[in-house]
Amino acid sequence: YLTYALSVVSGRALPDVRDGLKPVQRRILYAMAQNLKLTPSASHRKSATVVGEVLGRYHPHGDTACYDAMVRMAQPFSLRYPLVDGQGNFGSLDGDNPAAYRYTEAKLRELALELIGEIDQETVPFRDNFDSSTEEPVVLPSRVPNLLINGASGIAVGMATNIPPHNLRDTIKALIELLNDPELKNSRLVTLIKAPDFPTGCQILNTKKELDELYRTGRGAIRMRGDWDIEETARGKKFIVISTIPYAVNKSSLIEKIANLIIAKKVPQLSDVRDESTDKVRIVLELAPNADAEAAMAYLYKHTPLEASFSVNLTALVPVEGSIATRPELLSLKECLQHFLDFRFEVVRKKLLFERKKLLERIHILEGLCKIYDNLDAALKMVRNSQGRSDAAAKLMKRFKLSEIQSFAVVDMRIYQLSQTSIEDIRKELAEKQKRVTEIDKILKSKKAIASLIQKDLEQIVEEFGDNRLCKIIKDQDTIDLDYNAEDYIVQEEVYAIVTADGWIKRIRQSNELESTRLREGDSIVSALGVTTHDSVALFTNQGNLYVLPVSDFPSSSGYGSPIQKVLKFKDGESIVKCFAVAAGEHQQDSSTSSSVTDWLDNGDTLVLLSKQGKGFALEIEGVEATKRSGKRVMKVKADDAVATVFLLNSKVAMFTKNGFGMEIPGKEIPVRSSSSVGNALIGVRADDTVVAATAYARKAKLCIVFDKGREKEISSADVHKGKRAQKGQKVITRGKINSVHKV
Repeated sequence: YLTYALSVVSGRALPDVRDGLKPVQRRILYAMAQNLKLTPSASHRKSATVVGEVLGRYHPHGDTACYDAMVRMAQPFSLRYPLVDGQGNFGSLDGDNPAAYRYTEAKLRELALELIGEIDQETVPFRDNFDSSTEEPVVLPSRVPNLLINGASGIAVGMATNIPPHNLRDTIKALIELLNDPELKNSRLVTLIKAPDFPTGCQILNTKKELDELYRTGRGAIRMRGDWDIEETARGKKFIVISTIPYAVNKSSLIEKIANLIIAKKVPQLSDVRDESTDKVRIVLELAPNADAEAAMAYLYKHTPLEASFSVNLTALVPVEGSIATRPELLSLKECLQHFLDFRFEVVRKKLLFERKKLLERIHILEGLCKIYDNLDAALKMVRNSQGRSDAAAKLMKRFKLSEIQSFAVVDMRIYQLSQTSIEDIRKELAEKQKRVTEIDKILKSKKAIASLIQKDLEQIVEEFGDNRLCKIIKDQDTIDLDYNAEDYIVQEEVYAIVTADGWIKRIRQSNELESTRLREGDSIVSALGVTTHDSVALFTNQGNLYVLPVSDFPSSSGYGSPIQKVLKFKDGESIVKCFAVAAGEHQQDSSTSSSVTDWLDNGDTLVLLSKQGKGFALEIEGVEATKRSGKRVMKVKADDAVATVFLLNSKVAMFTKNGFGMEIPGKEIPVRSSSSVGNALIGVRADDTVVAATAYARKAKLCIVFDKGREKEISSADVHKGKRAQKGQKVITRGKINSVHKV
């Protein structure tokens, strides 16, 4: 496994800090340039040709992975500076897949040639390919800081990389300053590079302090946000136009999410969305009359990928000194730039040495030609009388004291080259080349002179390929933080919040008939609270938990609704035993004409929690509206017990069991707690019996007993046995089983 892990790290997933390429990308560019000659001036060739060449010679992996890598290098929305010129369907911002490689065509862009650089001048080492049939470069002699300008992402074994793209002009400006001052601080470099520059264009919201830390440590997150503006038609109708989106966000999915929010009426400020994009992003949001555009955008930023984060991890392969091997390393911005400059020093030095070697070879031949010219007639006579090329060369070597290379160069000359003019040209060329060798020797001795050549190359790259930033860096905090108030997005309606026995929830308008609402077969309504969409519902469960759910989160449905488990994190076997309405502001008590009875719960109220085994206590309620979706424990319930009911405390409390026993006790006998508790025995429960209902009242009341078969019976509270806490009570019915009890 270690062998495999090292192979993935060094041979597949991570880019090299010097040329910024992964092995597959390097092999694609090299094969296109050297083997297929797909330079910018050439015609496009089928992508299948490129994939076949790369797989057959250099990259023994899947054709799909190879083609995907080439496609990405051709996508202007993936790479800040694309390296491949694609012809055909190469995918889109909407997540469309590219056409198969038999349909598309490709060649290199001009910038790619700058990555290939002086590869034929012994500037970089080569190694055998996978079957030793040919050689491939270990790294490309790039003149461009490709790692930073195009970025990279990859997942290896035990590590990953995620490098954002940057602006070429900014990056080279930082390189030149670092070249002239190697002691430059990271904080100064950040003022030159500023921030990433994503190809999709967007706002970058990070502060300078955050960016300083990110580029110093090599880790952090870039916060991105889409650009928007307001357009108005001649008739006064207003639209929000989104012109950029965050990097790597699927535009089609983004629009779909916005449309779903509009359909669900989560953003009442918007009435429609449409995509008018061409090669530029243009997402049009139709504003409702008198709607607040900033409020709409604040919601979209919070609930859609229109605001997203790019997790930065500046991990790359760095060269091991004295070897062609590399090792992974987490780098700072300065280290990334310095590694590239060190590499350029090495490449330029090797390029000069190669040029010097070729010059000396040519000087050697030219010196031989000059010797022959002084005795040209004798030389011609010897060649004429020789037995062939080799014999002529041997005689010239002996007679004029030439080297083998010089003698063969003389023999291979054409007759016209022996004219007076040609000889003058030879002597002139010899002088020029000797002068150039002297210049190279002088440059090689001076690090400053090599640095000057590197700077000249960088300035030439900027002049040819430099452009302005696409991303804006937003420094104004007021612009960054749009006010977000959840209530701004809820249309206030009077509704019934419905909870069923099987745990399904929904909301319907109060103008609808509650009795005719659709329920699943065998299901029944446990609670139908008359509330508004700004209110909330407190839900108490059999396991002693309290959940608070905004009414706006109840699905608006004319059907069955949704199971509560889709909205709240209920545990196995957990079910709702009681619901209360929690008002957003002042609430009105139910009128006599209402078809539902709404129990309101306010801060400061005292609830009684009673278990099936008769244990219970009174709980003071505070901060109910702040309860999180994950719920909180309000009663500790033993494994063989469960919460039977929850009700508001009053001066008298009546409790009833399944087998028909009941008892009334004074409310002051119930112990009051301020936090979760097991409670005390409030009513004694006989064997094979459980508590099923309880209610509280201040004075004599009528009670309705509902039997398990649906039959009802009214009794007076005066008929309920008066006892003390923990007593077992007496029969209130002679036959049947009690299902529930409520006040009339």
